[in-house]
Amino acid sequence: MAFSSLDSALLGPLFATRAMADVFSDRARLAAMLRAETALARAEAQFGLAPTELAQAIERITPEHFDLAALGAETAVAGVPVIPFVKAVQKALPQDLERAFHKGATTQDIADTSLVLVMRDAFALIAADFAAVMDGLAVMADAHRDTPCIGRTYLQHAAPVTFGFKVAGWLAGVTDVAARLPELRDRALTASLAGPVGTLAALGEHGPAVSRAFADALGLRAAPVTWHTRRAVMAETGAWLAVLAGALGKIAADVAHLVSTEVGECAEPHVPGRGGSSAMPHKRNPVSSTVILAAATAAPGHVSTLFAAMTGMHERPAGAWHAEWHALPQLFGLVSGALAEARRLAEGLEIDSARMRRNIDLTQGLIFADAAAGLLAGSLGRAAAHHHVEEAAARVRASGGTLAEELGGSRLPAGVEAASLAAAFDLAPAVRAAAQWVDPVLAEAARVRASLAPSAEGPPCP
Repeated sequence: MAFSSLDSALLGPLFATRAMADVFSDRARLAAMLRAETALARAEAQFGLAPTELAQAIERITPEHFDLAALGAETAVAGVPVIPFVKAVQKALPQDLERAFHKGATTQDIADTSLVLVMRDAFALIAADFAAVMDGLAVMADAHRDTPCIGRTYLQHAAPVTFGFKVAGWLAGVTDVAARLPELRDRALTASLAGPVGTLAALGEHGPAVSRAFADALGLRAAPVTWHTRRAVMAETGAWLAVLAGALGKIAADVAHLVSTEVGECAEPHVPGRGGSSAMPHKRNPVSSTVILAAATAAPGHVSTLFAAMTGMHERPAGAWHAEWHALPQLFGLVSGALAEARRLAEGLEIDSARMRRNIDLTQGLIFADAAAGLLAGSLGRAAAHHHVEEAAARVRASGGTLAEELGGSRLPAGVEAASLAAAFDLAPAVRAAAQWVDPVLAEAARVRASLAPSAEGPPCP
């Protein structure tokens, strides 16, 4: 029985990528714990606190060595999976090496460090899909910078923009989130080695040096003091993931409206059988938008768990730390699925520019009301011009005529030429105004995108 969308055979493929599920799999966690113990043995050997052969002996143990069902049953008794893990490794080690295994460390050190190691892999997956989404949106914004479409406020036709401008807004939203990834990633990827109460007393004067060597061996940041109950960075990581889901959700919300039958300006990429209905054979539901919006809706609840977990008491909390185990994998999983679907949209959204142009004409020129009022203000004054156009708009809605007709002819104010009034209904100025915002967004996205790849040297130590 599965208790989350990440490990559900039915729901997992819909809401989380297989790659992200693998990152947080039991096998991957065991591999990370083995890496942490190997690094600990190697660091302690540098100071004569462990035999040099211990690290090599641990490296010969693989995740396949463990009985997952047995470890799970023992975890239910012990309260944390590291305790039965340590016992299983000790049994597999030669007796003369077993005594030095796990020396000075506590269960939370191995649990947190192994979590950080799998988070590093998770961040790498996110960065790769993030970059692809940004690339796809950049291409789309550039290609449609001059494609007229209606701007909407409160779901009402407002004034003309371009589709490239709208996509540039999507791209700017995800770029804002991407810009915070490198700094967050560097701080989150911090090793934990502090011992039972955070002082690493069992290693005496070598404690701080072993802690730094341990972090170096894993390519992680060394903490200046234990972070057993300093969980801000975990809460920040969860919050960042939720903000990312929200930024993708904004795109999905727009697309879900644009693909609706009445609007029809876009269509999600067609895949045979995708988005069908068990009752209505004609349906082509927006599956990508649906998955993204589901992630954006679910993510904040998991973040609240991480914020609540920050209140752990003293040197080791009861329950607060354990609550993170439910929230973080789910957040990474939901975001992985949302990014995969966002990439599908960014790289394959079908654009109907002809339908966009037809929709611009739906309101019989009312979307040019502001431009018309601005033009008439020179003759009538701002307030009078606004009132004049407002009355004309009411007649349009009542008669079905056009705004140009209701403002022209015998109703044309004295001193206003018909040709000059016609200029208010020209799309070109609106297109130029919208298109000029695309290049700055593309430039900023390119700058941020280049920062997404992790540094080859790993995060610096404080």
